[in-house]
Amino acid sequence: MPNKKRCSWVNIENKLHIKYHDEEWGQPVHNDKILFEMLILEGAQAGLSWEIVLNKRNNYKKAFDNFDPQKIAKYDDEKQNELLQNKGIIRNKLKIKSAIQNAKVFLKIKKEFGSFDKYIWNFVNYKPIHNKFKSFSDLPANTKLSDKISIDLKKQGMNFVGSTIIYAYMQSIGIVNDHEISCFKHVRK
Repeated sequence: MPNKKRCSWVNIENKLHIKYHDEEWGQPVHNDKILFEMLILEGAQAGLSWEIVLNKRNNYKKAFDNFDPQKIAKYDDEKQNELLQNKGIIRNKLKIKSAIQNAKVFLKIKKEFGSFDKYIWNFVNYKPIHNKFKSFSDLPANTKLSDKISIDLKKQGMNFVGSTIIYAYMQSIGIVNDHEISCFKHVRK
């Protein structure tokens, strides 16, 4: 779709970036497996660009057992060391430990609420928020809602879920649709 106007943050030289923007970003996600995947990837992004993480996404899928929280919750020291040696992912000890901890909490939340989907979408009464920003520079780094979700996830026991990470997560799973108003993906309401 080379003639379509996209959000200004998209690197049009990177096919993965274009595909992510066009097919995923801002689209409501209700599949627990994908909700977990995006939570792990957004945590891995902390301090880095999304494009770096996106370029490593397939490596993450392989390294982290296709983002299966049941398996990740059981990772031991040996598996953590294996991940720290894996050049295909971001080799940060705290982020790897966080993925394991967050898998455990994700499963706990899933058990309590019936699904993580019910838990996370309840914050917006199951209705996406459609913003009308003109440019990427207008987008907030965090909001009162991302603060609220971040606080709750931390209370549940997760980490690498600060408000800025959670706002990016909300965008990635479509709780928030922040496509610029000039973008072909912008929802006109």
